[in-house]
Amino acid sequence: MDFFSQSFEAIDVFMERGGPVLNLIAILLFVKWSLMIERFWFLRTVHKENVVSALSEWEARTDKGSWNAHAIRQELISRVSLDLKSTLPVIEVLVVVCPLFGLLGTVTGMIEVFYVMAVTGGGDAKQMSGGVARATIPTMAGMVGALSGIFASNILKVRTSRELQFLEDHMEIQHA
Repeated sequence: MDFFSQSFEAIDVFMERGGPVLNLIAILLFVKWSLMIERFWFLRTVHKENVVSALSEWEARTDKGSWNAHAIRQELISRVSLDLKSTLPVIEVLVVVCPLFGLLGTVTGMIEVFYVMAVTGGGDAKQMSGGVARATIPTMAGMVGALSGIFASNILKVRTSRELQFLEDHMEIQHA
């Protein structure tokens, strides 16, 4: 139990030193990673059922060469694609916003440093260090959140493209 209480205490101190912007970054990262985990889960479970359903619907057709069959094939692929790519744009926006929130933390921390300098005449380094911490910790958190999000987002995009290519390849078109 001591390990967990020390861990939570360290996290609490870190969050306090980073200022209120760090709380916003934590919420942003929680939402981003929740969406990413949901997409990875979706790829392993629901998406496979959608592909099986689309392929069985396509294979049940006798006509696979007419214009109407091409339109139906495209509709089946589009339906699976929409489900597969539904939250990817939101994830990409959250990845882009992470460093911007970090920059917001930098600005608010530096405002605190300048305020301390104005009040004390620039002589109290201990008080200024709190503002510097509030400036650098959110910047670091935003960058780490963005970097980890970029890697995971790219993995999701590659897997999504691969899955759609697989579906298209397995829906053969008969030419008349």
